[in-house]
Amino acid sequence: MVVYGSLVTSSMPRQSTVQETKQESGDRAQAPADSGHNLESQALQAKILKKLDAFCLDVEIAATPGFTIPFGPSGAGKTTLLDCIAGLLTPDTGRISVGGRVLFNAAEHLDLPPARRSVGYVFQDLALFPHLTVEQNVQYGLAHLSRPQRQERAAAALDSFRILQLGKRHTNEISGGERQRVALARALVTDPKVLLLDEPLAALDTATKSRIVDDLRRWNHAHRIPILYVTHSRDEVFALGERVLVLDRGRIVAQGTPHEVLEAPLQETIAQLAGFENIFDAQVESVHEDRGTMRCRLTGITAGTPVELETPLVRAELGSPLRVGIRAGDILLATAPPAGLSARNVLAGRIATLERRDVIVSARVDCGVEMEVHLTLAARDSLALTPDKDVWLVIKTHSCHLMRN
Repeated sequence: MVVYGSLVTSSMPRQSTVQETKQESGDRAQAPADSGHNLESQALQAKILKKLDAFCLDVEIAATPGFTIPFGPSGAGKTTLLDCIAGLLTPDTGRISVGGRVLFNAAEHLDLPPARRSVGYVFQDLALFPHLTVEQNVQYGLAHLSRPQRQERAAAALDSFRILQLGKRHTNEISGGERQRVALARALVTDPKVLLLDEPLAALDTATKSRIVDDLRRWNHAHRIPILYVTHSRDEVFALGERVLVLDRGRIVAQGTPHEVLEAPLQETIAQLAGFENIFDAQVESVHEDRGTMRCRLTGITAGTPVELETPLVRAELGSPLRVGIRAGDILLATAPPAGLSARNVLAGRIATLERRDVIVSARVDCGVEMEVHLTLAARDSLALTPDKDVWLVIKTHSCHLMRN
């Protein structure tokens, strides 16, 4: 077994911290949370090219103190990005620095080992030691300190995540949410310059996840370091993210605030991640600049009445191909022809299927194209919805989001 601080290789599971050296820790252990440094001077800068079989990660990022969310489908390169920053993978070319301190530079043949990078890393599987107590797990990366110092640092970290009372228990004696807090405390007790989180809360229920997110946000408000937080959850993106990096097939395809990136996506990959269940090919039929709208005909329909939607006006010529995305939750459903509405799109259709998903009902409606509509259980029951029932879909103009084809 080879040990780098508290990063363990060989048959042991990967651990949740990449430990700094004693000298580096001493140089900044007492630095105040708000030292007056410019945020850019504390930023993580990374330009990475890494080829793995048929996959290639080719990105350039800048993450200032606060939460940056690498977001994307499975296989997009999110974990590969984190592993390169932590030193678990070596980029083929590129440069990685934190606050001006270079961790990797291919041109200068500089590649600091994980133990010297001062990077905290929490993996999805947590990798806690079952034979150690909670307190001993958190102290694991502090072997260079005296026993009183280890105890003091561990107690402070445990208290930050409200689990100080669990210190003497073993990890198999505590709940899943408490284990997640232990993993976070262990990653942060070393006072890292950067924190990497790879879907750390994926297995938790919503209420537990929300409480841990609040604790993590409070900790970061006091310490202000760059945090890269990988998640597949759109709710977590909006709850935590100050900036989102959308990755697809090893490239960054969009970046900005959660609202900028996910509320009005310009690409289908992003629309799918943002929760647009209905995405269709379309063609511009008419433009109404005076009203700020245009009419788009959905294409690919081989029979029946053409389906047209009024959409917001974008810069596009007549006949231009576009993609239209509509969230299932943005569509209203009526059992009689609606009248007196401000919504501009009313489509007659028939329910093909109804499927309950927890407290939501998903209805698939054939209206020339198949659209997915989300309803509450109460709405399903009060409208007496059943398969083959005739219905009308009501879609506001600004619920139709246009994307590049």
